Amino acid sequence: MGQKRVIVTGATDGIGLITARRLAEAGAQVGLVARNAEKGARVAEELKKQTGNPDIAFYKADLSKFDDVRAVANEIRAAHSALDVLVNNAGAMFIGKQMSADGFELTFALNHLSVFLLTNLLKEPLVAADQGRVVTVASVAHRGADLNFADLDGQNGSYSAWRAYQRSKLANILFTRELADRWRESHVTANCLHPGFVASKFGENNNTAFSAFFKVGKMFAISPEKGAETSVYLASDDDVAGQTGGYYTRKKRVQPSRAAKNADTAKRLWEESLRMTGLDG
Repeated sequence: MGQKRVIVTGATDGIGLITARRLAEAGAQVGLVARNAEKGARVAEELKKQTGNPDIAFYKADLSKFDDVRAVANEIRAAHSALDVLVNNAGAMFIGKQMSADGFELTFALNHLSVFLLTNLLKEPLVAADQGRVVTVASVAHRGADLNFADLDGQNGSYSAWRAYQRSKLANILFTRELADRWRESHVTANCLHPGFVASKFGENNNTAFSAFFKVGKMFAISPEKGAETSVYLASDDDVAGQTGGYYTRKKRVQPSRAAKNADTAKRLWEESLRMTGLDG
């Protein structure tokens, strides 16, 4: 990874942090994206010391807000005319229904729409690399989910945090599939992954009994180091050079759910996501 340019979102905790550390240890120039400026700057300095790699930068952005996504994309483009790897790692699940600054259900806005928007805004530097890679952290939680295009982000009717999360993770896989098809001629690859049930801070943003459930469950979870292995593999390993459109777990390509393999659904999701984020086609 010597001198390759990498961006990792949600990179100050959990598997995002470990992913950034491992890629920095391999010699990559790593940009960390997170919303807490003080913590982000501190983590960047700590990683420089831990890895001996001075080429680590921090970019502040609340990725649930489209204005922040656009602003950080501009910063990244200004810093890198070519970008070798984008790791879309940031994500969360919100127990009570919340709306984003742009008027969408917050889990869907952060976990899918921000991924869609940031990736598309960074197309130019990704294409400019020898072989750009887009790696998106999805989840096995997508199984059993489907998309209702009459209420795509699920903001109408009753709210289930788990169903909202499932829907967003299904969207991650469908996005990856369509991205691989649409960008195939550019030689940019797109893959996604299930990291496993990881002992991270996921779920702890909710001060509820559900948060306590996650804390107890994590006693049986894998470590962030183990959970980051597939992200690092897809971002850096020669074995997957040129491989695109895949869903991986434990560094192996596996089949997602039937709904996640529906080409028509993937195309329609792309078109709806263009509309929701205000991007041109």
